[in-house]
Amino acid sequence: MDVTGRLQQLMDERGWTIYRVAKEADIPWSTVRNLFRRNTEPSIATLECICKGMGMTLPQFFDVDNQMGLTDEQRQLINQWSRLNDRDKRLVSELVDALNEKA
Repeated sequence: MDVTGRLQQLMDERGWTIYRVAKEADIPWSTVRNLFRRNTEPSIATLECICKGMGMTLPQFFDVDNQMGLTDEQRQLINQWSRLNDRDKRLVSELVDALNEKA
């Protein structure tokens, strides 16, 4: 798999810049920039930081979850979820819990 290509795809979906990825991943901006400029593969540790910063797991990065039969709607919700901050994630979770109690 083209890791930098996948990272670019995820950045495009979120509207994120290299700077935003680095900030969210808590890694140097130059590390992310060099992935693209030098077309190098990141270390597992760097990729894990990037995934954590993007609110996803390594399997999600490599789209392994798609093998579980997720629908487009479910993948879209996961992508939207990953863009939320911790406070908003908590609020959405509380809303979903309340809706499930009503049902």
